[in-house]
Amino acid sequence: MHVFFTLMRRELGTFFVSLTGYVIMAGVALLSGLTFWVLIRNMGGAGYQLPVTELFFQSPMFWFILLIANAVITMRLYAQEKYSGTYETLMTTPVGDIQVVSAKFAAAWLFYMFMWLPFLGCCYIIQHYAKQAGALDTGVLISTFTGIGLFGAFFISFGGFASALTVSQMVAAMLSLLIGLALFALSYVAGTSFSGATWQEQVMSRLSFFEQMQEFAHGVIDTRSVLLLVSLTFFFLFLTLRAVESRRWK
Repeated sequence: MHVFFTLMRRELGTFFVSLTGYVIMAGVALLSGLTFWVLIRNMGGAGYQLPVTELFFQSPMFWFILLIANAVITMRLYAQEKYSGTYETLMTTPVGDIQVVSAKFAAAWLFYMFMWLPFLGCCYIIQHYAKQAGALDTGVLISTFTGIGLFGAFFISFGGFASALTVSQMVAAMLSLLIGLALFALSYVAGTSFSGATWQEQVMSRLSFFEQMQEFAHGVIDTRSVLLLVSLTFFFLFLTLRAVESRRWK
């Protein structure tokens, strides 16, 4: 565990000593703030029946932020070290491949969660403009951040996999975006093409990421959604581990 935490601190530190990390946080804060400003202006003093977090996640901005931020965060995880030559140095040290993959994933996920902290400020600001006293419910906020964390872990897992396949950060970012867009397309088809009349259609309809996030934002933590996202995350982490181990086969 000591090796894992050492690697994680090293990886996490790179986000805060480079300009890229602060650009990501500033961009997320700006886009979130603009989205909430639009919501506040659209309220017009009338108030809403929906939780404030659900209003935000009904907009496409969350998914845009998630897709772009994930690509930028993960593109450097392996590709940059391969390009600079430090990757081989790291992998020749007495460190296990599982420790490297898990430490890089954990560091990227922690930074991802940190970048969403301004979201809390936006929630409290918009609550001030809402007519309802319960517009910002603690339980809803917890379930929302649960959804943010689970989707973030899933996206970071396939973003890290994309980075492990190449030495170019740009190629890694493009691969991550392509995987994300393909998953969005699959999610859209699953959410619109299956009515849930049979158990097979019910299974397919659960693949709709949009509906899952709406449930989290509505204060509902469905164990089926949790299990699906955790399973997908471990699947892509397994693929990443295999990609890292492939250097031994060359």
